[in-house]
Amino acid sequence: MKPYFQSKLPHIGTSIFTEMSMMAHQYQAINLSQGFPEFDAPEFLKSAINHAILDGKNQYCPSTGLPDLLNQIGQMVHRRYQHNLSEEQMVGYMNNITVTSGATEALLVAITTIVGKGDEVIVFDPAYDSYEPAVELAGGSCRHIALIAPDYAVDWAVVEQNITEKTRAIIINSPHNPTGTLLSESDLKTLQQLVLKNDLYVISDEVYEHMTFDGLRHESVLSYPELFKRAFVVSSFGKTFHCTGWKLGYCIAPTELTVEFRKIHQYVTFCSFTPAQYAIASMLKTHPNHIDELAEFYQQKRDVLVGALSDSRFKILPCKGAYFLLLDYSEVSDLNDLDFCHWLIKEVGVAAIPLSPFYLDGKLTNNKVVRLCFAKNDETLLKAAEILCQL
Repeated sequence: MKPYFQSKLPHIGTSIFTEMSMMAHQYQAINLSQGFPEFDAPEFLKSAINHAILDGKNQYCPSTGLPDLLNQIGQMVHRRYQHNLSEEQMVGYMNNITVTSGATEALLVAITTIVGKGDEVIVFDPAYDSYEPAVELAGGSCRHIALIAPDYAVDWAVVEQNITEKTRAIIINSPHNPTGTLLSESDLKTLQQLVLKNDLYVISDEVYEHMTFDGLRHESVLSYPELFKRAFVVSSFGKTFHCTGWKLGYCIAPTELTVEFRKIHQYVTFCSFTPAQYAIASMLKTHPNHIDELAEFYQQKRDVLVGALSDSRFKILPCKGAYFLLLDYSEVSDLNDLDFCHWLIKEVGVAAIPLSPFYLDGKLTNNKVVRLCFAKNDETLLKAAEILCQL
């Protein structure tokens, strides 16, 4: 007789990213679905990691991250957001920043740190698909608030109505995946008021922080000192340096929250890929301009795709940040978004991502919207757009 076993995530199956990428491979479709760059990491960064490996930097590093990398992150934060983590800066960097095995680990650990049995966490749909499983594994549940096309703006009055005595935290994501929207200064100030009034925590997913367009500014929680006192800020080197396979990210939080975060982190991965930490510390130190140039780099790619689709039957939704573009296909097909994406791959040869899986129970209003990733070579974008313009 087999021992009794019950799944902790019985409703979780294959992610929509895996499903669409597998189909794209099967049907040899142009893959604009999964959010990873088609181009390589910077040459300096590749050379730096090779140097670290050949120089013997291949053993465990401190669980919190290499001191030099923590220092470089702290300096970048100060430069970008005018935020000093401590009056004694080096001490602050050591006490407030933790290097993690990707942003997904940081999100899981942050959620586990503050969420317990019976707690509720507010998330905004469409939401990144790791949030809810992490909350459920911690014993909590999510309260979903739907954002509606075309602007996908947060209605803070609705948020306040959804705060209960069980509410523990709010998860925000800006620049937003998959909608490409940004939270404004007004949004962050309103969020701060709600957090302080209701004694809540914030987990701020800022992995696309350096990718904002048309002169718009990323409003980081790090720029709001009172809000930061109740927050975990999660970032991704994989997104910033086009090396998603290195799985390296970091979490910044106040000292008392970082202490608890690290207690869990040490038993999840203990430490993260040592050679990559040396390489990225060197990249941040010697090539700070890479981060400053990201917005222009990705805006150019957005504009290439938008321009190439201008004569199509798709309605292009605004894209203010991240590297995703939403298309309204209501004039192209009556299919629901999942079936439409299957059809696009099998019959048209382009892979996109439907939005309904990012909503509670896969339920979506009648909006017919799909997501394309434009972190691709221009030739790929132009080829995909040429095909889509024929629909």
